[in-house]
Amino acid sequence: MDEKVYFAYIVASRSHTLYIGVTGDLLKRVFEHKRKTHEGFSATYNCNRLVWFERFTGPRSAIAREKQLKGWTRAKKIALIEKANPTWSDLSEGWWVADPTVGRVS
Repeated sequence: MDEKVYFAYIVASRSHTLYIGVTGDLLKRVFEHKRKTHEGFSATYNCNRLVWFERFTGPRSAIAREKQLKGWTRAKKIALIEKANPTWSDLSEGWWVADPTVGRVS
């Protein structure tokens, strides 16, 4: 039986506003951030660039990590991101192929 994978993740705006979340489907959730399919903080502040994520084999571990990160200072969160992703690149870039006939990512 395959184990489900969970992720704690950080998406950021171009001005480095941070949103921390947890999901069982990182691909889908990042797409939702990019398309602003849910109203709220990440949509309001354009947090749609995946800048950090960590994989877990259980939901409890992922949720615990999310809570831990949310308790950190902004400086500590930035240090975590910059250790793994010093240029703040969108780690999800290239996950989808643009369909020019539809004019949107598919």
